[in-house]
Amino acid sequence: MQSINSGDTAWVLISTALVLVMTPALAFFYGGMVRKKNILSTLNLSIIVMALMGVQWVLFGYSLAFGGDIGGLIGGMNFLGLNGVGAEPNVSYAPTIPHLAFCAFQMMFAIITPALITGGFVERVRFKTFLVFALLWATLVYDPVAHWVWGVGGILRQTGALDFAGGTVVHITAGFSALAFALAIGSRKGYGERIFEPHNVPFSVLGAGLLWMGWFGFNGGSALAANGIAVNAIVTTNTAAASAGLVWMLLSWRDDKPSVMGIITGAVVGLVAVTPACGYITPLSAIIIGAIAAAVSYYSIRLRHKMNLDESLDVWACHGMGGVWGALATGLFASKAVNPAGADGLFYGNPMQFFTQGLTVVVVAAFAFGVTFGLTKLLQRWMGLRVTASEEEVGLDLSEHGERAYS
Repeated sequence: MQSINSGDTAWVLISTALVLVMTPALAFFYGGMVRKKNILSTLNLSIIVMALMGVQWVLFGYSLAFGGDIGGLIGGMNFLGLNGVGAEPNVSYAPTIPHLAFCAFQMMFAIITPALITGGFVERVRFKTFLVFALLWATLVYDPVAHWVWGVGGILRQTGALDFAGGTVVHITAGFSALAFALAIGSRKGYGERIFEPHNVPFSVLGAGLLWMGWFGFNGGSALAANGIAVNAIVTTNTAAASAGLVWMLLSWRDDKPSVMGIITGAVVGLVAVTPACGYITPLSAIIIGAIAAAVSYYSIRLRHKMNLDESLDVWACHGMGGVWGALATGLFASKAVNPAGADGLFYGNPMQFFTQGLTVVVVAAFAFGVTFGLTKLLQRWMGLRVTASEEEVGLDLSEHGERAYS
């Protein structure tokens, strides 16, 4: 029988709490960016996902993602209702902590990913439609992709794809799904005719700071042990965020003034980009990854503006494109000298790893975008995706929830 390591278990439990806090942190990060008539609606899109996915994961989500492999595509039904998921370790995933601790840690990723998508369609989505969408999306997109990349027997795991903490599973799926949803739902009323200014930048700063802290659990906890790999992941995570924040500041300063909103967005982009690589790279590589990520997302946002696409809070530019760069960068900078359980990347003599990462990016981005676009079109016909023009004008806080954030 495999023995439980109390230090590893304590670290994973702490990391589980840190990752959960990231969802309300995201709520404030997004909430500060919208108009004041929509802040409660925006906050709630993240908070309700904590409840919805908290139940879905226990009933069948975990089993679909990490259950016995079926053809490399999906997990089996053996963990339905967390049957057989208890205090003993699952040696295939985390041999030194209780299986239930691993399940709980992974649940927090399943919670935050649909919440990330909401930034693409805030201020106009129907709440009841979103509930159905989130449940279907988690089941049809998140759970299968998690199995492909992380599940034993998963098709992308079998190819040797590296994703230490969710750059592909979380950020690429969320970013490209947000793009698909934004295309389907259309622009907010008045978009392009008037400026939609953030109503509370300090809320967004608070949210970004809590995200940065929580990301240490997100990435460091993905080592699933209190060891040197966890430490490396935390240091590279912080380094990439710092580098990206500085570069975004310089880019915005060159164009106008060093925007505070821009600096915190840059830091988040650095966190996104380093996520798939953090347990495989050196801190110096993290500086490069963060710096390039800031430029990739900064100019992706400018491209979106030129296309006149109202993907409200730039989930595609920041999480989608940041995640794409991070996954590719893993194929460049990964080193077995850092983590023997990983692989060497192109810059360490293994060009095939870069090819594998590129293939993974294409497959996951196309799958997430395609399934999401199909889902939104079905829901548009069945329930309607967006509120009426008058409801949008009043604001979703009142029209959808019957409440005001401010008297």
